[in-house]
Amino acid sequence: MESVFFQSPSTYVGTVELNVQQLTRSIQFYTDVIGLRVIEQTEHKAVLSADGTRALLTIEQSSFFQPKGKSTAGLYHFALLLPDRLSLAKVYKHLADRGIRLGAADHLVSEALYLNDPDGNGIEIYRDRPSKTWTWHDGKVAMTVDPLDSKGILAELNGDQWEGLPADTIIGHVHLHVHDLDQARHFYCDGLGFEITSDQLNQALFLSSNGYHHHLGLNTWQGTDAPPASDQNAGLKQYTLLFPDQAKRDQAVQRLKELGYGSETVDEQLITSDPSGNRVILAF
Repeated sequence: MESVFFQSPSTYVGTVELNVQQLTRSIQFYTDVIGLRVIEQTEHKAVLSADGTRALLTIEQSSFFQPKGKSTAGLYHFALLLPDRLSLAKVYKHLADRGIRLGAADHLVSEALYLNDPDGNGIEIYRDRPSKTWTWHDGKVAMTVDPLDSKGILAELNGDQWEGLPADTIIGHVHLHVHDLDQARHFYCDGLGFEITSDQLNQALFLSSNGYHHHLGLNTWQGTDAPPASDQNAGLKQYTLLFPDQAKRDQAVQRLKELGYGSETVDEQLITSDPSGNRVILAF
């Protein structure tokens, strides 16, 4: 993991907040299966961390939440970035030993595992290859979906045991279903200032700040014109983007305003929504 992509001058994802149907079930999953730790908990909400201090994930239950909507905009997956390949090997063996159904891929820039939480929210757990090995052409980074070298990853183990996620695990990126890529590009690039690092068949965009392969993914795989997810369904509640400083955040807010996108302060947080209804906390 190269921290340069997750500190100033980068803009990156800090936290993810999910609505879940059963808080106890989700806490058990995110602690026992994923390996996060609860650092705050109330009757209806829990905040989870890898290092015991820094919040990464908040899960919240209300009495009216229904199952995750199908064929709607919203979360495709959020991604937990591990510091190295050995950490990925530990997670891989742990999940396999528990019989967890996994997807897996080599993306050239990274190696990744995929799974779902009990509500069907997608999770990626991955490690980056060193950025000096990434291949760029005309401002676009080479990424693909190749088979994962599972034997090579597990060969990293030398009797090492899984003990939860490493303390320096962070949110690497968020990948969203959107209903229109052009509108999403308008919002995230022209408004929030991200740059396109990959454009795949006019069905997916990968966006970055400061030369990362992607801090955000956007796709229309649920179909163009997919409706916004309902506030009454399990799924993504909102996620946080961290800007380098208040000036950069305020400049982004002003650009959004000029493009016709508003923002509001809720519980001392500045919140906007992308054209597909995905809520974004703008912080620094």
